[in-house]
Amino acid sequence: MGRLSTLQQDAARKYRLANHMLTQTYPLVKDSRLLLAVVEHLLSALETSMLSLLHIELYYNRIPQFGETFDSRFNAFRYHIVDKYHINREFLLFIKDMQDIIKWHKESPVEFARKDKFVICTNNYRTLEVTSVKVKKYVMKSKEFIDTINSMVGKYGAII
Repeated sequence: MGRLSTLQQDAARKYRLANHMLTQTYPLVKDSRLLLAVVEHLLSALETSMLSLLHIELYYNRIPQFGETFDSRFNAFRYHIVDKYHINREFLLFIKDMQDIIKWHKESPVEFARKDKFVICTNNYRTLEVTSVKVKKYVMKSKEFIDTINSMVGKYGAII
């Protein structure tokens, strides 16, 4: 099995897990902290999907090496892939928003669950609410992004 098909399967598995957590587990448990776990799995699926397209370009030496961090992969994707493959720039904003949620969560001194939302607070009293409605939109947008990338990667799967 090639590296690309492994990455594609991994992205699909992470997406399915996030979707299952949102549609099956969350309604049973009703714990809004679970929404953050869904966002983390979606971000991981998006990053893995981006990585598959980056590996194609790297395989053909069309882009320079990039680091192992999310930011270096995201920047390589933004500067070398998006325009070349005519990927909608809305996806970049979406991925960055997802990353910001996780970043806020890791850096936040206070966070709490209230009814059907998870609230993240910063030191300067800014808040971010993660709701099930927002996360459902994230799931749909993630599926759209993964399908877009898979359609581009499909013809290279047997080669790489």
